Amino acid sequence: MKSLSNKRILLGITGGIAAYKSAELARLFSKAGADVRVVMTPAAVEFITPLTLQALTGNKVHTQLLDADAEAGMGHIELARWPDLIIVAPASADFLARAASGEANDLLSTLILATSAPVAVAPAMNQAMWGNAATQDNLTVLRARDMLIFGPDSGPQACGDTGLGRMLEPQQIIELAAGLFEDALLSGLRICITAGPTREALDPVRYISNHSSGKMGFALAAEAAAAGAIVTLISGPVALQTPERVQRVDVVSARDMLEASLVATQNCDIFIGVAAVADYRPAAVETQKIKKSSDAFSIALVPNPDIISSIAALDNRPFTVGFAAETHNIETFALSKLQRKKLDMLFANDATATFGSDDISAIALWPQGRSVLGPGNKQLIARQMLALIHTRYTLPRQGDFR
Repeated sequence: MKSLSNKRILLGITGGIAAYKSAELARLFSKAGADVRVVMTPAAVEFITPLTLQALTGNKVHTQLLDADAEAGMGHIELARWPDLIIVAPASADFLARAASGEANDLLSTLILATSAPVAVAPAMNQAMWGNAATQDNLTVLRARDMLIFGPDSGPQACGDTGLGRMLEPQQIIELAAGLFEDALLSGLRICITAGPTREALDPVRYISNHSSGKMGFALAAEAAAAGAIVTLISGPVALQTPERVQRVDVVSARDMLEASLVATQNCDIFIGVAAVADYRPAAVETQKIKKSSDAFSIALVPNPDIISSIAALDNRPFTVGFAAETHNIETFALSKLQRKKLDMLFANDATATFGSDDISAIALWPQGRSVLGPGNKQLIARQMLALIHTRYTLPRQGDFR
């Protein structure tokens, strides 16, 4: 579901036979593109193992309120700040009672008190327990506190009774959760972005590189993730924080970046090559430091692989977007690059005004079209670039270079 793409879902599991459905629920959330963390009460682990949920989500399962390892990493307060939605499924009668009274005697109940995220519960219990006045009073209290109640359903129960109290099926819960979020511009799209410079070694201590700061690529990654995309950021050596909700792959050389890009594009809808990739590398890398001498020194260089051309030439290529940082004849050289490398789009800019700066202006080019962006902050221009990319991506592929 597009609206769950890149969302952070904290799945709470309490003790009850319906906990077996939580495994499927975790799987469906992950399949929808959500990042899922699981918190289990002590009673829940009697019904389903943390290992099962860890395998399905790819994340550590949290079970203890006072966990030394968790406190050293993501403590319970950090965990409470993390999600876009907390959903407790199944939510036992005991948990509902403790939540209504504001108890914080395990990790899950503590998170409910500490979070500012919306909280939903999917009740699961015997029909008599559901109908009990105490349970209904607790639900009235929780609804008054804006807690969302998903279900329950009616039907046969594990105890042999029939009636209200069954936990909703995982697919129903997924649909209700998705309905809490709006689709963003890039929801569900898988975007790969290269950023920063590459370094080409001369010897163990020296290398050839350029002035790229990586700021434009990182701005695009941050804005794409904020717009719902699942983003892989392949970065050369830069001193920048990884944007939230972005998977980062660090590389050094152009050949490293090509290898990582080819892997990433196997599961990619849009590829954006922002990195300032070294065109050449030394023909040979010395194994020891080259010593200073009064003699003239020369380096034999060989061409590096052309990453953006390699991606554009793939049989099952993604929508491929290039960048051209030029110092003169900017649009002429950029249009030549767009046509020569058979790209879907290209953004051209003045390298002397862009490297290291927080601002940029750019010319967007595509077959039979152009637009001028900026000048403006790189975050703002990144949003405008992504809007243009999305527009071109969603149009029929007619009159381009494919």
